[in-house]
Amino acid sequence: MGRGKLRIYLGAAPGVGKTYAMLSEAHRRIERGTDCVVAFVEHHDRPRTEVMLHGLEQIQRREIDYRGTVFTEMDVDAVLERHPAVALVDELAHTNVPGSRNAKRWQDVEELLDAGINVISTVNIQHLESLGDVVESITGIRQRETVPDEVVRRADQIELVDMSPQALRRRMAHGNIYKPDKLDAALSNYFRPGNLTALRELALLWVADRVDEYLREYRGEHNIRTTWQARERIVVGLTGGPEGRTLIRRAARLAEKGAGGEVLAVYIARSDGLTSASPKELTVQRTLVEDLGGTFHHVIGDDVPNALLEFARGVNATQIVLGVSRRRTWQYIFGPGVSATVARESGPDLDVHIVTHEEAAKGRGLPVARGARLGRSRIIWGWLVGVAGPALLTLLLNGVAPDVGLANDMLLFLTLTVAAALVGGLIPALASAAFGSLLLNYYFTPPLHKLTIADPKNIVAIVIFVAVAVSVASVVDLAARRTHQAARLRAESEILSFLAGSVLRGETSLEALLDRVRETFNMESVALLERESDVAPWTCTGSVGNTPPLERPEDADVDMPVGDHMALALSGRALPAEDRRVLAAFAAQAAVVLDRQRLVGQAEQARELAEGNRIRTALLAAVSHDLRTPLASIKASVTSLRSDDVEWSEEDQAELLAGIEEGADRLDNLVGNLLDMSRLQTGTVTPLIREIDLDEVVPMALGGVPEDSVVLDIREDLPMVSVDPGLLERAVANIVENAVKYSPESEPVLVSASAIANRVEVRVVDRGPGVPDEAKDRIFAPFQRYGDAPRGAGVGLGLAVARGFAEAMGGTLTAEDTPGGGFTMVLTLRSATGHLPTRPDLPATATS
Repeated sequence: MGRGKLRIYLGAAPGVGKTYAMLSEAHRRIERGTDCVVAFVEHHDRPRTEVMLHGLEQIQRREIDYRGTVFTEMDVDAVLERHPAVALVDELAHTNVPGSRNAKRWQDVEELLDAGINVISTVNIQHLESLGDVVESITGIRQRETVPDEVVRRADQIELVDMSPQALRRRMAHGNIYKPDKLDAALSNYFRPGNLTALRELALLWVADRVDEYLREYRGEHNIRTTWQARERIVVGLTGGPEGRTLIRRAARLAEKGAGGEVLAVYIARSDGLTSASPKELTVQRTLVEDLGGTFHHVIGDDVPNALLEFARGVNATQIVLGVSRRRTWQYIFGPGVSATVARESGPDLDVHIVTHEEAAKGRGLPVARGARLGRSRIIWGWLVGVAGPALLTLLLNGVAPDVGLANDMLLFLTLTVAAALVGGLIPALASAAFGSLLLNYYFTPPLHKLTIADPKNIVAIVIFVAVAVSVASVVDLAARRTHQAARLRAESEILSFLAGSVLRGETSLEALLDRVRETFNMESVALLERESDVAPWTCTGSVGNTPPLERPEDADVDMPVGDHMALALSGRALPAEDRRVLAAFAAQAAVVLDRQRLVGQAEQARELAEGNRIRTALLAAVSHDLRTPLASIKASVTSLRSDDVEWSEEDQAELLAGIEEGADRLDNLVGNLLDMSRLQTGTVTPLIREIDLDEVVPMALGGVPEDSVVLDIREDLPMVSVDPGLLERAVANIVENAVKYSPESEPVLVSASAIANRVEVRVVDRGPGVPDEAKDRIFAPFQRYGDAPRGAGVGLGLAVARGFAEAMGGTLTAEDTPGGGFTMVLTLRSATGHLPTRPDLPATATS
């Protein structure tokens, strides 16, 4: 009997409809006459899912007694005895109750498959073992029930059950997933739109990777070598010229036409030191391609067409976008150009787009950053022309035209020497001159076939030939070197001009500058080291690259001092002396950028001081009325009580005294907020952090509001938090008072707390009018109030003080809309070390 087949419905989150889809598939198979049973399906009291179980045969579950409680699990023996064609097994990652046949449900499924039973199961993306850390970073919850990725990968069929976050939250709000008492907690914690969006993307990418894996296996099994264009991946070849922007935009438009299109811009730099393009233009093009959603790549290679094709095939590209050559017509005598070469050698797998642009046929100019030394291929050709050329010419003259005359023979040999100088430089030309003079003497100067010269005139001719050949070779080589040096100086001037412009504009950050140094000189890593004195240890102020930052400049392959106590350290290869001039400019710029960053920090401190002065000035103007109002009330009540011409009843006296007390309380609250804001603005808030339980602090913060206006829901099993109790009490008091102020009298404010990963969230939920999205940040600014406060007044400092205290303790205070209407303030605090929650604050069904 063969092994059964496994089909898995994969979802991004609970409630997307995996179990419903599985049961629908079971009904379809039963209608086709397939023997299908329910081995284990959990409907979680969801009405629509429970209805789908009607009409399906269900195998009775096995009851297990564990610690005084009876649990039910799938009865593997009963399913094996029944031996249906198809068994439905829900929640593949489920952990069985101790005492079960296997520890995990997926192990039960393996037994059924080995017995030849086909299984249909369900699993959520967060339960895959390899994604545990990623899911925890997204949701804050560590999944304890996991299934090995290999088990899911081996499935014969994986079907994604997809649903948008908005649709899933609407389904929850309608009560189709959780009961009403669990709804707010679920929507506010695990089922946030951001969490659901990230999990959905994770599920889609995982399934897409599995599809790619299956496609690769299929192609390998069928020996298919050509590229299948299932996904458009477009490579843009850049030269550093201005036409690159046109090419990038064109590639982006091509990518938009296909689903999942991807743009990869690549610049091929030669390996001879400085890059051969304008750094400023490359920076602009890098920014443009990243803004359009693509990636920028820097590749080293002397053979540009071959390097570009290797990169494209390495990333499994389907298209290459290149620009029409900037060469003039006469420049094609040196070769067909990069575009034509790539198009010719791309093969049938790659489509090459040649895009026209405004720079076409305007000339490429000098090679901007070639070194003074010629490339290996040119030197080889120079030796071939200088040595093999005279030998072939000798054979030709002796066999075809033996009587052209010594003068013409010398001119022909001199032509080969000049060609060797043009192609390979001075050394091949000198070798050509020496070898050519020997051949002229042996084959063309009487007496023939001897290395002697009978006629003195011929001696003079041979000497003149050698002198002219050496002179011409020297002049040609010197001109080539001067050309390359001029090109190098041009490249250096462009780099220095870019650096000077960045200094004036203040655009370059230290990390971006160090990364440019690494790319310009083709280094593995670059670091900027600094020390306070000659005997102090070196510290790294910034670094880029794959290798760890160096501890001393002496450990680097190249180090460039910047003053007495700073150095730029590069690792990767030694640099020639001519490159150190440009490196010195980079080093000086790095020091300038570092100083600028420090000055920016000092300017920020000065700005904060100026802001404090502004706040104090606004304080005097804003509170003049709010301070006088309670004082006027107190003054009027006291004056009335002291009046001798009026005899107040006990009720009137009590009312006046109550007015005095209320005014004093308002004044005390106002002054307290003013003092707190002043402390925050001057930076004198120093929290005394200690570990404490929330239920020791939060109830004390509710003393300033009516008893029936707040519902408190703080569980005792929450982890302790690391806070300043005084600051936390003041922050919660301000948040609750603000919520009570705006919430309807018939709707009490809910204060609840929950634990997520290494933090604890305190949520203050009201059912008031809410706040528009554009005003959510503004309500935290000092002296800002939104709308009318029907049961109180203030100067708009409560939430500003609360956020300031939260941030001082290492927490955050944010605003959200309350599901169903209203406003929710979320105060996030750090859990105490060693007191993390023992279980996530979610219904069991949310993690199953």
